[in-house]
Amino acid sequence: MTALSSSASAATPSGLAQMNFTGALATRRTFVRAVEYWVPSADGTLLEFGGGLFGSASRLAAATEQLRFGRGEGLPGRAWALGHPIVLKDLQGSDFRRSAAARVEGLTCGIAMPIFVGGALSSVVVMFCGDDDDHAGAIELWRNRPAESPDMTLVDGYYGTTGDTFEFISRATAFRRGTGLPGQVWQSMEPVFLPDLGKGSGFLRADTAVKVGINRGFALPCSTTDGSVQVIAFLSALATPIATAVEIWAPDEAGRAVRRYGFSESEAPPADAADAATQALATGRPVAAPRFIAVPVSPQGAVTSVVALHF
Repeated sequence: MTALSSSASAATPSGLAQMNFTGALATRRTFVRAVEYWVPSADGTLLEFGGGLFGSASRLAAATEQLRFGRGEGLPGRAWALGHPIVLKDLQGSDFRRSAAARVEGLTCGIAMPIFVGGALSSVVVMFCGDDDDHAGAIELWRNRPAESPDMTLVDGYYGTTGDTFEFISRATAFRRGTGLPGQVWQSMEPVFLPDLGKGSGFLRADTAVKVGINRGFALPCSTTDGSVQVIAFLSALATPIATAVEIWAPDEAGRAVRRYGFSESEAPPADAADAATQALATGRPVAAPRFIAVPVSPQGAVTSVVALHF
């Protein structure tokens, strides 16, 4: 595992222009198993498939590309209507339309994150995770309503096989601005990646996390339309990292993306995401390339950074 330098070249990723790319994720099992994004139709009444990475989940991919969602319909449509992220802890027995395909592929939970730019929906990003005996990790949604409380508390979470203790402690924890991983994101309104959740990282639940195998944390501020501040946190283990590499890109004075932070699980350099990140900054929409997806971060109606997840 290695930290990446802050420089970035301008090579164009192969396949960058393909909207409906469904290329392979790396064979190494990652915490995030599949990623897709949905964009408004020309008349703004429906969500249409924009692109994604499905890896070996070929049945999910086949069941996806022809789908359309109205406002409030399905997981993407619900996130659009509610105006904030949604954690769906069980893809079975819900209104998730592709539950059969998800079951076959071993996908058990999903998180839908709407992205609003200038008050309008630009896209909805959906990430899928699985659950098996070797899986250790969690997805958490934290929220602060400024008019109601100075604290950020847990809205919902998916805890895989981490056990009840970590979930119990998480539900009983509240963060002030600047404290803990959610609080750090709240203070900066920027993505934060913690490669080691041990002591000294500022992760308040470090002892319990280490006991259940969780060692990395990644969190980002989310778009909302209700005035609340919401943060999505991904917590993962060494055997199932969030992704094979995580990068945070920010715009320079000319609007081109410059890599501000990067972390890789291997010594091999990740695919160059500079042009994809620049496109995501400019359009406010994700960009899927063969080995990564670039996701814009727009916590207060304007895109301020881009997260590139490599697989």
